[in-house]
Amino acid sequence: MIEIKNVTKIYKDKEREVKAVDDVSLNIKEGEIFGVIGYSGAGKSTLIRMINGLEVPTTGEVIVDGEKIDPTDKKKLQRQRSRIGMIFQGYNLLKTATVLENVMLPLKLEGLEKELAEQRSEKYLRIVDLWEQKDRYPAELSGGQRQRVAIARALAHEPKILLSDEATSALDPETTESILKLLLKINQELHITIFLITHELDVIQRVCDRVAVLAKGKLIEQGNVLDVFTNPEKEATKKFIGITDTMGVPLEILKPYTTNGQLVVLKFIGQTANEPIIADLSAKYGVSPNILGGGIGYLKKKAYGRLLVHFDFQSEKEFDDAMAGLRTQDIYYERVEI
Repeated sequence: MIEIKNVTKIYKDKEREVKAVDDVSLNIKEGEIFGVIGYSGAGKSTLIRMINGLEVPTTGEVIVDGEKIDPTDKKKLQRQRSRIGMIFQGYNLLKTATVLENVMLPLKLEGLEKELAEQRSEKYLRIVDLWEQKDRYPAELSGGQRQRVAIARALAHEPKILLSDEATSALDPETTESILKLLLKINQELHITIFLITHELDVIQRVCDRVAVLAKGKLIEQGNVLDVFTNPEKEATKKFIGITDTMGVPLEILKPYTTNGQLVVLKFIGQTANEPIIADLSAKYGVSPNILGGGIGYLKKKAYGRLLVHFDFQSEKEFDDAMAGLRTQDIYYERVEI
């Protein structure tokens, strides 16, 4: 659906040049929600704007639905953009136009008849639960409602792809949750591919199927969200998602546990996260587990967890048997050395 091939974007001024995006390649599948996450300045916004031709790669190419995005061919680009909707952090609504007029305006500019433009606008305002607000102005709406108007406007073109540029970063947590639920609804019911960028971990956890991590313009890591969050390969990814061997537990608290037994990080996914497996270890294997840190999270309603646990035991065999028992239940461990 979207192919980003060895894309680099360089900005130049009189004194220096900056690589905003540095040789990035991604392949986004039709029907998925793909997220790109990174700190400010990672190159996320530049990358997403190359998908609809708002930015032009210095080298490399972007292919959408089998066609190369070519900003030099204005007629072709206009046709390609009709298949790509986009929402922004700042909503970009006309203050002097009503909700309905804001959604209808791009359709009218395309030459759609007024009656058809209104019918289509009504359809998508109902999808975002704002039809009852159609005669109000943006200033009369909350931030979440304004973003819903922007989403309806983007959908009114009936695109195959929806781009989301930090669409929830200006919203409070409750409103963010409602917008994320709406994006999931759009993806599932309208079968629209969504490509989003964000610096918020919760956004990736709640809605994305796959994720790419950007840092200083470079692609650090990509993969299934569950794999990246539970078993990141790169140190930069671990740092970004807050994974450390000690789970944030101060070293002075951990020091007494290093004189005997073994500190480990346990990793588990799915139903295992909700079962009292650790509590059963003492009776089964003679080890004494003590949970020191960690927690359970959810990725699109699928549970995953990481726990920092100290095991006290009489012999290495007890510990080895306990770890082998955990592996049979899809719980994996890493020794922690301090």
